[in-house]
Amino acid sequence: MSRIEQRFAALRSQGRCALIPYIAAGDPEPNITVPLMHALVRAGADIIELGVPFSDPMADGPVIQRAAERALEHGISLHQVLDMVRAFRTQDVTTPIVLMGYLNPVEVMGYEPFAAAAAAAGVDGVLTVDLPPEEAGSLKATLAKHKLDAIYLLAPTSPPARMRLIAGAASGFIYYVSLRGVTGASHLNVEEVAERLAAIRTHTRLPLGVGFGIGTPEAAAAMAKIADAVIVGSAIVRRMEDLVTQADRILTEVPGFLSGLRAAMDQATVVAQASRGANR
Repeated sequence: MSRIEQRFAALRSQGRCALIPYIAAGDPEPNITVPLMHALVRAGADIIELGVPFSDPMADGPVIQRAAERALEHGISLHQVLDMVRAFRTQDVTTPIVLMGYLNPVEVMGYEPFAAAAAAAGVDGVLTVDLPPEEAGSLKATLAKHKLDAIYLLAPTSPPARMRLIAGAASGFIYYVSLRGVTGASHLNVEEVAERLAAIRTHTRLPLGVGFGIGTPEAAAAMAKIADAVIVGSAIVRRMEDLVTQADRILTEVPGFLSGLRAAMDQATVVAQASRGANR
């Protein structure tokens, strides 16, 4: 059983929802990434989504685009991101890490060298935003060879046929994009997300994570009642951007924000479980 499977199984047994924060590796400076990863775990992160900086992050909104630009100004490459994961693993061998990024850096490195290096560093899953499953056969097979999960996105506009396709290709969990648009968008419709998750669950038993547009304890709590994981990116990166000249505060204020989300999510799932028990 992979680290991702183990983590979701443990949370399921506790009746809890996973909290998955996203940060861009090397933002706002390289030396802060690994300490921040540890601080996020202490604050309640169950899985860490580590962004690989890319010059043309087409699925990301302006907040994460600027994070990638700041990291690239420091020369952060895919090799350095893997070094950060390796450093993190010297102290934490249980928290799953998912690399989120775009195909170009992986293509440049080569599928086999990348997968081998990622597995050796301690990566657990890979989400390549711009690689559709129809074209992912070679990479997926290479990732599977090295026991790395291939994670895919589903959108509000995904028809049943695509749900089935993604369900057959994915492992670890499926990332449901709750909004039409880029990261950091708003107008989250909880009822619509619940309906879409129910439809996706007819095609898969994999955990379903929900991301895009979740930036408050209230939104995280609402998603925790219906999803297996809540993924928070732009709201975290925005706080880091506000503190870009005060990097030491990032290590306290960003985990503080995350712990507030964790508390709201846990309270929501406790209440939901109590309500279900009372209605039996």
